[in-house]
Amino acid sequence: MDKDLKYPIGKPIIPPNITQVLIAEWIHIIENFPNHLENLVKCLSENQLNTTYREQGWTIKQVIHHCADSHLNSYIRFKWALTENEPTIEPYYEDRWAELFDSKDADITISLNLLKSLHTKWVYLMKGLTEVELNRVFIHPSGTKIVTLKENIGIYAWHCNHHYAHISNLVTSKKWNS
Repeated sequence: MDKDLKYPIGKPIIPPNITQVLIAEWIHIIENFPNHLENLVKCLSENQLNTTYREQGWTIKQVIHHCADSHLNSYIRFKWALTENEPTIEPYYEDRWAELFDSKDADITISLNLLKSLHTKWVYLMKGLTEVELNRVFIHPSGTKIVTLKENIGIYAWHCNHHYAHISNLVTSKKWNS
């Protein structure tokens, strides 16, 4: 059961053949995520926002702030891949970031507003990429994982749906939306 709570939509599966139609679907998910997320959480109380979605998981508030942090990192990785030749990305410890006071205590409006602005700019960038640019890559520091930008679009569409499901499932199970 905890595995379902940790990965409510499963782990990301990126097909080997990524079509323009699939990329457009993924971009659509990323484009709409900030508004969908805001609509999901706008009526939640502070106590509800400080509820974890699973045992030893993050609070809703931490998940929202994590999305802003993670998506900002991804946007920067896009810029690196587009302006450098196969850059090795800078990793970050998302679990440690989630424990910082801004992730635990800050008003979620800060990250919701960041997500809206960031996704507007990021989606504009993604929609304008050529096939050659979509195939540009970055390298994970382990040196074993090379990621194309089009794969990363799929990963982040999954990431949006993944964390939305964490919150949505908790809201539904607690009957907070009734």
